[in-house]
Amino acid sequence: MVLDAETIPNVIEALVEVIHAAKDVFFKDSFSKLSASLLGIIPILEELNKKNVYDSQVLNNALEILDREVKEFKKVVLECSKRSKVYQFVKYRFVSKRIEDINKEIIHALSLISLASLDVSASIRENVNQLCDSMRAAEFKTATAYEDILDKIDSGIQERNIDRANAYKLALMIGQAVGISTQTALKQEFEGFKTEIEDAKLRKDQAEAIQMEQIIALLERGDATSSFEEKEKKYISKRNSLGTQPLEPLQSFYCPITREVMEDPVETSSGQTFERKAIEEWLASGSNLCPMTNIVLETPLFRPNKTLRQSIEEWKDRNTMISIASMRPKLLSGDVEEIIHCLEELQDLCEQRDIHREWVILENYIPVLVSFLRAENRDIRTCALVILHILSKNNDDTKEIIAKSDDALESIVRSLGRRDGKLAVALLLELSKNDSLRQSIGKVKGCIIYLVTMSNSTDSQSARDARDLLQNLSFSDENVIQMAKTNYFEHLLERLSSGPADVQLKMARTLAEMDITDHYKSSLFEQGVLHSLLQLMKEGDDQMKEVAVKALRNLSDLPQNGWHMIRQGSVSTLLSLLYHPSSSTSLREQAAATIMHLAISTTVENTGESPVSLFESDDEINTFFSCIILAVPEVQESILRSFQAICQSPSASNVMKKLNQSTSIQVLVQLCELDDHNVRVNAVKLLYCLTEYGTEDNIMEHLSQNLTETLTRIIMTSIDSEEIASAMGIISNLTVSPQISEWLLEAEGLSKILDHLCDGRKNGQYKNQLIENALAAICRFTAPENLQLQKMAAEKGIIPVLVELLEQGTSLTKRRAATSLAQFSKSTPALTKPIPRRHALWCFSAQAEAGCPVHAGFCTVESSFCLVEAGAVASLVRLLGVQDTGLCEASLDALLTLIQDPRLKSGSKVLDEARAIPCMIKLLNVPSPPLQEKVLSCLERMFTLQELRQKYGGSSQMPLVELTQRGHNTIKSSAARILAQLNVLHEQSSYF
Repeated sequence: MVLDAETIPNVIEALVEVIHAAKDVFFKDSFSKLSASLLGIIPILEELNKKNVYDSQVLNNALEILDREVKEFKKVVLECSKRSKVYQFVKYRFVSKRIEDINKEIIHALSLISLASLDVSASIRENVNQLCDSMRAAEFKTATAYEDILDKIDSGIQERNIDRANAYKLALMIGQAVGISTQTALKQEFEGFKTEIEDAKLRKDQAEAIQMEQIIALLERGDATSSFEEKEKKYISKRNSLGTQPLEPLQSFYCPITREVMEDPVETSSGQTFERKAIEEWLASGSNLCPMTNIVLETPLFRPNKTLRQSIEEWKDRNTMISIASMRPKLLSGDVEEIIHCLEELQDLCEQRDIHREWVILENYIPVLVSFLRAENRDIRTCALVILHILSKNNDDTKEIIAKSDDALESIVRSLGRRDGKLAVALLLELSKNDSLRQSIGKVKGCIIYLVTMSNSTDSQSARDARDLLQNLSFSDENVIQMAKTNYFEHLLERLSSGPADVQLKMARTLAEMDITDHYKSSLFEQGVLHSLLQLMKEGDDQMKEVAVKALRNLSDLPQNGWHMIRQGSVSTLLSLLYHPSSSTSLREQAAATIMHLAISTTVENTGESPVSLFESDDEINTFFSCIILAVPEVQESILRSFQAICQSPSASNVMKKLNQSTSIQVLVQLCELDDHNVRVNAVKLLYCLTEYGTEDNIMEHLSQNLTETLTRIIMTSIDSEEIASAMGIISNLTVSPQISEWLLEAEGLSKILDHLCDGRKNGQYKNQLIENALAAICRFTAPENLQLQKMAAEKGIIPVLVELLEQGTSLTKRRAATSLAQFSKSTPALTKPIPRRHALWCFSAQAEAGCPVHAGFCTVESSFCLVEAGAVASLVRLLGVQDTGLCEASLDALLTLIQDPRLKSGSKVLDEARAIPCMIKLLNVPSPPLQEKVLSCLERMFTLQELRQKYGGSSQMPLVELTQRGHNTIKSSAARILAQLNVLHEQSSYF
């Protein structure tokens, strides 16, 4: 080598190239160690290259060695990387030795460089010394586990007596060492190893070719590398050559001591053969003489009689093979007991040795065993499952034979639902280790649902096997979807979180389209589904966003999920999708519907936690409502329903106040006039909510005759009871004015409201709300300020209906009925017709006609609205005893209309007869100041009548005294005045 400007860079380039190539070698240990050392040489060479030292012979010699050894290392790397894994394994020692030699030569090259004579830094010199030390310390040895296997290969080749079972185990150990877990892959790897024998011959490397042929011959004894067809052909040929009857053991097979067939025959110094354990016990008993010859056994060491042992094993194998073959008639006999006995014997043989299992397989018993899975007898099914599991363990041939048997997988899956399910799931787990079977198992009807059920089993082993099998089946997206449909979401959530985009889309769509119970909706949120869906909703394309939102919509109708979404800031993200101009119509529909679910969740009490508010700011309220203007009907409906829900939430007042300050009422009035039923219904409901919260001025600003006509038309034509109730609620919340009443009359609103009031008493989902709001609307027609409206209402028969409602319905219904009756009753005195005085002869007195006991004239229900004639007094008195103070007060107001001046005496008499006065006195104990004041005012007037004062003064005294002590000033004063009437206090008392 001539040292010039290109020399060192070329060596560096070669180093980089071989370091990179060494990464592709399967057994990396020795290669990695040397590569690490070579990597440390590069900075040293780079430093030397900067010095432009071209006249140093020592450096030239060192670089020559380094260049040569790098090329040699590259040769080793390329040889191994192109070879099969089995080749790399069997050449492990040789390759390690070559790498060790290369390492020594490179150390020599580095030591040749006289760094002290070159102008290099002290740190570089230190690095060279450290590198040499580490390279000297490096050990290029074969791993102990690999050494054991290689020793067994060498021993088997030298002794040439390795049996089939050990040869089979050795092949599996090699497969495990090179990372191969299936027989199919192992066969393919050995086929590649066989082709390399020809390559060795072409290279004229006879020693390597011979060694490789010896290894193949050794491993072929175990049939691990043979195809199933080759094994079957060889087995049938051997079995047919044996005959059909077992052979008796030869005399030489028996141990002279135990008289039993030997398992480990050993030869003593006397030339006799015994069972090892038997002769050891003989000598341990104190005798040193041969049991057969009485010759002294000079040494306790024994020589294994390998020839005899092999003969005994061949005899056993022959008889076992004949025994297995002879079982078929018994298995097919149909005799349950004989079948069970035969299966137990077969199971015992399969558990003894690998070769026995192979003979059972080659005897074609697998289809017979599969057929037993359909047997009615549980013991037969159990034995069949156990044997099939033993046969299939680490055996791809068996797995494929099972899969090809008629209804095999279906029969095993059916066993999952029986008491032998534990054995069935263990078998399926083993079968699932085969790629092609894994594809088939998940497709068997009912398999996944059985496994999901079993994954929750109290049997820990069954549950663990079921989960492991589900893990194996999760390679398929379709299987994962089926698992999710049986409420097993583990693998779906994994794919949703970290799978490819197309898989994430598929998983999200599954969640969007599934019917999921509340329990599992909650469980999905606990397992983190929200984070994954929010990420897809923010970062995915339009299709992904839509599917992610649809999935959230499906999960968000559970209140606690809704709370969690709100707290995680989902609303702002959904609003941005809803408001964004590029969002598709379907995406907006899903976003609006999801927000609606979140709004509904705010109406549900969250025990132990503070209430959640849907919107974080007034801007979000405005943004959401503004989306209603140009939206499609489906979006409009969701927005309207969202705000209806908010009306029932803790944040209702703030949101409704904000809406009332905006143009929302104007928008809702317009929506109430639409033909789209769903939008109109929800607009009417929300407008009703706003009229409950809003001010009269804000409502009246948008009120017109068209609106009253629209509301009346809804009352007349709608088939939705809740919409009708809401429309009547809006009417009841409008200001009582002649103009509005006139508009309603022109639109026949009164008649229709009365009709619904009568019909509303029938059963219906919104019966109570409809009646309550109808009564509220009726109140504007019963006000005493407009006698004409009262007459119109009375003529339509409203008063009997009101009286009837005092006895049925909700407290609010009764209160509103009492209020309307009170308003009617206030007009009665002016409408009562006086009784005409009759003229008669002086000797006969004229008999007075009977009139109303209160109003002293002719009263009727329709003409004078008399409560007495309507039969309302008794019902109103009964309502004085209810707990609802508002209802008590409304009933009291109606009764008090009967004692207006100048009818105090007649009215009080009627109330006395109806036992109303004791009820009034009891109301003094009700903690409601307005109610107490009304009762006190009433009693003060009635107690001006001596008869009533005497009759009720005593029972009223104690409540009155208590009020003088605990009531506020006005109540104290009123109570004191009554006590003065009763002569309990002086009129000059300080209470006045």
